[in-house]
Amino acid sequence: MGSRQEGDVTRILRAAEAGDAQAAAELLPLVYSELRRSARARMAKTPPGNTLQPTALVHEAYLRLIGKDDAKLGKSRGHFFAAAAQAMRDILVEQARRKKRQKRGGGRKRIDIDGADLAEVPLEPPAEDILALDEALQRLEQEQPRLVEVVKLRFFAGLTTRETAAALGISVPTVERDWRFARTLLYTHLAGSQARR
Repeated sequence: MGSRQEGDVTRILRAAEAGDAQAAAELLPLVYSELRRSARARMAKTPPGNTLQPTALVHEAYLRLIGKDDAKLGKSRGHFFAAAAQAMRDILVEQARRKKRQKRGGGRKRIDIDGADLAEVPLEPPAEDILALDEALQRLEQEQPRLVEVVKLRFFAGLTTRETAAALGISVPTVERDWRFARTLLYTHLAGSQARR
């Protein structure tokens, strides 16, 4: 996204915060393609038969953001995408909970992490494990809130390392380090959760 467009997003967000009802209509065209790219990346990792499509995920997340009485879209592009990432996460967790209630159980796989280079292991849990990921993120948030923000922006919003750094106001090497550390911690938690089943 170019700096002019980033400035437009920030201007519109400030107008929305000031109570401009038209701002939400102006915002969607500026952020839609990036939100859809993020949603498509998340949905590509879900198993066949998933009923939620990327377009529906984007629309639902956007409606949740602007539909709140106390809508807080943020004051900048980074804040907006952090809120959008949280909305997408919430939607995916809710969908996983619905599926779990319907399915109860299923073929879980045990993960052997002995000898694995955990820093190189991708954080790509199966869709049915989105609940375990959410639980792990909640635990991590109590101790390392910035790591969770990095995960939300990188994993749920699909932002690049540079975009995440800009959104959080930290350096690219810090984002890279946080991303590796968060993936290691979350993978260890998810592997332990799988082994206990």
